[in-house]
Amino acid sequence: MIKWYRRRGSGKQNILEGTKASGTSKEMEVKLRNVARASQEELLADYRDFLRVRELRTWPKESKEALYVRKLGKTAPINYETYREFVETRSSEVIANIAICLIHQANYLLDQQIRQLERDFMNEGGIRERMTRARLQQRNRNQWG
Repeated sequence: MIKWYRRRGSGKQNILEGTKASGTSKEMEVKLRNVARASQEELLADYRDFLRVRELRTWPKESKEALYVRKLGKTAPINYETYREFVETRSSEVIANIAICLIHQANYLLDQQIRQLERDFMNEGGIRERMTRARLQQRNRNQWG
């Protein structure tokens, strides 16, 4: 059985820190989401290595098993309980493949968030740009008001 473990500098931690930074710096939020994405890729490589080194099967993207895990990911609410039975009763091969599927889902969602954050930043700027605009607007009001 493989152990689920938390990594230092984990994707989850970077997402949380990015969320906290969002109020003051959209740029930092985007950077931290990208760091989270990179952490996810590293974790994905670890699980693939786990399977490869042990000569275990990696599920193809369209295998019935992978499709089933993706379908589970579309149920609500989704949490650890959704996968508990599988993680606690299946082989290391199955657990690693489930983890790979979940990492792909997380990466997909992170990619969507990053694209939206980048669009927002390009359209609205960061806090410095917004503060400059507000300062200029106030200056104009004071000058003409």
